[in-house]
Amino acid sequence: MSADLVTPGAGAVPAPKGEPYGPALPAIAPEQAFRVEAGRRWPVHVWRFDHPVRAVCSGPYGGGLGERLWVINATVPRDYARLDPDAHIAELATGLGLTGPGAGMLTAVDVGDAVTATDGGVGVVATVGLGYPTLAAAPDDADTGTINPPGGRVGTINVVAFLPVPLSDAALVNAVVTATEAKVQALAGCGFAATGTATDALVVACPVPVRGGMVQPYGGPRSTWGARLARAVHAAVDQGARRWLARRPA
Repeated sequence: MSADLVTPGAGAVPAPKGEPYGPALPAIAPEQAFRVEAGRRWPVHVWRFDHPVRAVCSGPYGGGLGERLWVINATVPRDYARLDPDAHIAELATGLGLTGPGAGMLTAVDVGDAVTATDGGVGVVATVGLGYPTLAAAPDDADTGTINPPGGRVGTINVVAFLPVPLSDAALVNAVVTATEAKVQALAGCGFAATGTATDALVVACPVPVRGGMVQPYGGPRSTWGARLARAVHAAVDQGARRWLARRPA
């Protein structure tokens, strides 16, 4: 089954019926919030969880593995120069009334342009900016096909993914690899000789296992849930990359 692009306002991702997975994950579509900095309104995507989720995060705040009560993806200026993004995200969380452990990412992309995709109960929200695509194994001094939009070299691909079943720690780490492979596949399909950007980040979240409940041991691309994750990430990044290409100046 191919991934489906969905519009904002999509409902919750339910746990599969008949399985002791615990509470369903919250709505895929984020809350659309704003903050004011330097006299300007900046958009923020917010996910608030009634129940803690188990997550792996590569972002500057709440990175690593652990239980999280919220996730944010916030738009920042193209010339963002703060050297303490973790402290900045903590400030944003406080301003949004978020408490407890969370995870946060930043991007120069307007998060209002995010793309949402689902596949078999897996939901993905991606913000795609490709002003400075890179090859992961390029030499330190290489310029890997940079596309320079007005305002300088900017670009980040941030992915937030929700799986409706608990994953083991190993499966969550494997899911990061699977999501990254799907992102690279989408970029290649759009004609980018790149593996992403230097500042890409992601969050992969799932329910906290309940005592006696099932835990999925695998997150690779040929596992049931890894395959669904891969298709959803591919669909979201593909659509986001094509949208970015359509909007960039000739």
